[in-house]
This record gives sequence, structure tokens and C-alpha cells, in this order.
Amino acid sequence: MSQIWLVPAFPLLGFLLNGFFGKFFGKRFVTIIAPAAVGFAFLQSLILFFEMRAADGHRLVETLYTWMATGAFQVDVAFQVDQLSGLYLLIITGVGFLIHVYSIGYMGEEAGYYRYFAYLNLFIFFMLVLVLGDSFLLMFVGWEGVGLCSYLLIGYYFEKHSAAEACKKAFLFNRVGDFGVLSAVMLIFITFGTLNFNMVNAEAASRLEAGGILVTVITLFLFLGATGKSAQIPLYVWLPDAMEGPTPVSALIHAATMVTAGLYMIARLSHLFVLAPFTMNMIAVIGAATALLAATIALTQTDIKRVLAYSTVSQLGYMFLALGVGAFSAGIFHVMTHAFFKALLFLGSGSVIYAMHHEQDMMRMGALRRKLPVTYFTMLMGTLAIAGIPFFSGFFSKDEILWKAFSSPLGGGGFWLVGFVTAGLTSFYMFRLIYLTFHGESRVDAHTAEHLHESPAVMTVPLVILAVLSVFGGFFGVPHILNFLPNGIELYFEGFFAQVPGTSHGSAAAEVGLMIASVLLAIIAWSLARRYYATSLEAAAILRERFQLAYRLSLHKWYVDEIYNAVIVVPAKLFSTFILWKLIDQNIIDRLVMLPGNVARGIGSGLRLTQNGMMQSYVLIFSLGAMLILGFVLL
Repeated sequence: MSQIWLVPAFPLLGFLLNGFFGKFFGKRFVTIIAPAAVGFAFLQSLILFFEMRAADGHRLVETLYTWMATGAFQVDVAFQVDQLSGLYLLIITGVGFLIHVYSIGYMGEEAGYYRYFAYLNLFIFFMLVLVLGDSFLLMFVGWEGVGLCSYLLIGYYFEKHSAAEACKKAFLFNRVGDFGVLSAVMLIFITFGTLNFNMVNAEAASRLEAGGILVTVITLFLFLGATGKSAQIPLYVWLPDAMEGPTPVSALIHAATMVTAGLYMIARLSHLFVLAPFTMNMIAVIGAATALLAATIALTQTDIKRVLAYSTVSQLGYMFLALGVGAFSAGIFHVMTHAFFKALLFLGSGSVIYAMHHEQDMMRMGALRRKLPVTYFTMLMGTLAIAGIPFFSGFFSKDEILWKAFSSPLGGGGFWLVGFVTAGLTSFYMFRLIYLTFHGESRVDAHTAEHLHESPAVMTVPLVILAVLSVFGGFFGVPHILNFLPNGIELYFEGFFAQVPGTSHGSAAAEVGLMIASVLLAIIAWSLARRYYATSLEAAAILRERFQLAYRLSLHKWYVDEIYNAVIVVPAKLFSTFILWKLIDQNIIDRLVMLPGNVARGIGSGLRLTQNGMMQSYVLIFSLGAMLILGFVLL
């Protein structure tokens, strides 16, 4: 037996120990247990990864027990490790471990230290259940579990109104996506008679008509679930607000876990999705639109974490674009590289915030590179990676997505152009972040400037490790055109994902040309950011004045939140207040419920008149009663 169950068992044990005993055993106990739980899960994941690669069919399965059985329907609690879940295991536990270690320093002074790590361990547990489950039901347990934990972690500072609102927002938007997943699961069970992933993939082509209504409806419902969990238009607005949680939580949610769950589900069911070309086109369109929209918003934000949050939304759009054009390997490859550089950037921003005494406004920073050299250097590596500068990790995965968007039978020049422009915007706003934070003149207040210093080793060591991965992680998927290393990601997933009919490698000259164009655009955007933000902000101020309308739209996030508030929130509140509460609840339900009581009260009030303590009244009532009885007898 491969002992797959040990992987989720370790963080679950960490949650139980810290949740029940952490408050009593103290900070040292929590500090040891929480990272160790995820560290052991990573080591076991590493063992399973190599066992999976050596196994027949590159797949390990472990059935623990039968969850439910009714008639011919049976659901087992079974875990599987294959190419997709094996890679996800390493990302979740590896990056998760570094975030746990980093949190020791960042959260060291928090009163709810044990509570934070208990939630963090539980989050990792549910994410592992999500990717290890071999059926929709077990995946859904993890799916809902990470939703619950995100609610707890985003709202960790629950005494803050903004944090309380953010966690509720995340919870509600994810419920919309959950409706889609559950609807799809019911249709899949009716169609296939099973909820096992492998059986659904194997029988999809024989049970469903390619391009038919049923497969289109099923995949659209699944995509709705993915848009909620992975923050795509129109359900993306919860993710930027998730910044209200502690910075390591932002790194965990944005980089390696929850937001990639929707991508995982679509990739897991690639053989189902390729039968629905309409859905695939919708995925590509929504992904491209999300990538571009979020990038335009990130251009003007001044909160360092919010820039990175919209960057995450944009990069997720890139991944969905890849899946939509059938480039499943490229999409998952970007999931991996993004986990490295985005975790690095978030943790680096946390190091800045830690040094700045929780200040997040970049307009109050500047010239920090001398005081925070490790943070600066590592964040620069992450920025070079996300900007697609050769030969950093993001260059390889982003180039692969852009090429597939152009050359795939489901792609085209329009998709490539949107991705190309987005890549340029990404380079601009990320180098803008670097220059505003670390270069130019200091805008730090005097008191904070006196106490500026580099973060402790427990925070900087994870940054260095992630920086190394951000630099070299992309060599796992070197494009064929460069030809100095084999494309490991394609070899790794060979035969795993469904292939889009008519797929070919395309013209080598075209690929080289597009690659050069994207690199030149990234460098031009870098130079523009340097011109406007590296030294003084006067040129940037002139630019803002020249493009006031565009600046306002970007700064206010295209007023999407305001539109949601006007179209959905306010009408829902009015309907709830005046129809559901005042009309139905107060005037109908309350009155019906109170009717028996009011009747009894009326009868009691009438009877009370007969019990007034006056003798003449009693004699009168007695006489009237006697006369009535006498009359009844005589008549």
C-alpha cells in the first residue's frame, strides 16, 4: 500500500493538536506542530510522486472504505495520485510548508497564534482532499472545506468591519459557483451512473454527443463553479477583498491552493470538456477578458497587496485561456510557475508591510532597497518571472500559453493579441510596484524610517527558496523551438489530457517571431515603468492628468463593485426589508403565528370580567345562570 492517506492525515493531525491543545501548551508547541505537519505531508508527497512515476499507468489508488452504497450506486473514500494530482500535491505541500515557516515570524505577535495555525493546517487538509479524491463527492468535500477555511482566514481579523465584510463576500460568491458544481454533478450521475472521475473521462465520448446540448450544459455548470472558485468574470470581485486576511493567507490562497481548484477540476475532466467546443470557447473568452480587465485595474492601485491580488486574477485568466484553447499542459505549467513567483511576491510584500509597521500604501514607501536588501532582491526575481523576462520561470509558461492561444484550432489571433497586451501591462504594473516600493525618494514617515530593518531569517529564507524556484522552475517546460532542453511538462503529461482534434505544433518561424515580440513588449513596458516611477513621481502625475478618465476608471476598478451594489445588493436589501420582512414576515407570518394567542387572550380578557371580586356581580351571574337552567328544564 502506498499510504496516500498519510498526506492529508498530517495536516489534519496538526489542526486537531493546535486547535484543541495549542492554547494550553503555548506558542512553542504550535510553532513546532503546524509547519511539521505540512513538512511531513510534503515528504510523503515526494515519495508518492516517484512511486507514481514508476507505477503502471502512472497512477496510484488507495481505497480506505465505502462511504455510501445504495443499490448499484457506491461511493468509496478513495485517493488517487496521477500526473495531475501528483504535481498539485508537491505545489500545495511544498509552497504551503514555506508559507507556514514564514508565518512563524510574520504572525509571531498575534494573540490568536494557535487559532491561525489551526485554520492554516485545516485549509491544507481540505485542499489535499480536493486534489486526491477520485470522485466528485470527495472532491466536493475538499471544495467546500477550502471555502469554509477561506472564510475563517480572510476574516481572521474579524473585529475589523472590512475583514468581516470580505469573508462574507468570498463566502457568498463561492456559493454561486457551488450551485454550478452541484448541478453538474447531478447531471453527470444521471448520465453516467457514477461519480468516479476516471470512469466519466473514459465513457464521455461514448455516452455524450460531441457538441450536444447535454455535454454543453454539464460543462457550463462546471465552468460556473470554476469561475467562482478561481475568480473569473463575473465572480472575481471577492478575491481582491480577500487581502483583508493576514498576508501569508493571501499567499496561500492566491498562489498554491484555493484559486487553482477550478483549473484543477477542468483539467481533471479534459476528456469531457473537449466534447463541448462552445464551453471551451467560453472558457477562453472569459479567461482572456479576465486577464485583460484585471491587468488594467492593477495599473493604478497603490495598495501593494491589492496590486498583487489583481495580478492573481489576471494570471488566472491566462490559465483559463490556456485551458479554453485546449492547452491543458500549458495551463497547469503556469499554475506551477505562478505558485512560485506569486507566493514569493506576496510573502515579499508581507516582509515590506512587516518592516513598515503594517503600512500597505506604496505612495508612503520608496527607497527601501537599502534597508530591505533580501526582500528587494527576491521580489525583483519574482517580478522578472511574472513579467516574462527570459529565462525566468514565467517566461516559459507564459510563452507556451501565448503560442497555444495563437496556434490551437480553438485559438486564434484575437486570443493571442489579448494575451500579448496583458503581458505588456503585467510587466508595467509589476515594475511600477518595484520602483514605487524600493526606488526613488523615500516617502516613509520619520518614525517608521528610524526602525526600518530586514525581516528575520524565518521570513527571508522562504523568500530565497521561492526566488530560486522562480528563476529556475520554468526550465521544466522549455519550448520545443529553443531546443536546448526537452519540454519536460509535455513529456510528463503525455497521454494524460484529451487532445483537441487538428492540433499541430505550427510554424517554428511564427513561434519565434511571437516570442521575440512578447519579450520586446515586456522590456518596453519595464522601461516605461522605470521612466515614470524610478526616480520621481512628477512624470507619472503628468500622465495621470493627461488620461484622467482612464485613470479614474482603473483606480475605481471600472466601478464593478458599485454596479454589483446598485444592481444586486441594494435591490436585494430592499426586497428583503419591505417584501420578505415587513410584508410577509411581519404582516402575514407573524399574524398567523400570533392568531391563536390573540384569540386565547381575547377569551381570557372576557372571562376576566367575571372575576372582579364584587359580591353583587357574583349574585347577578348566579341568578342569571339559575334562571337559564330553570327555563331550559321547564321548556
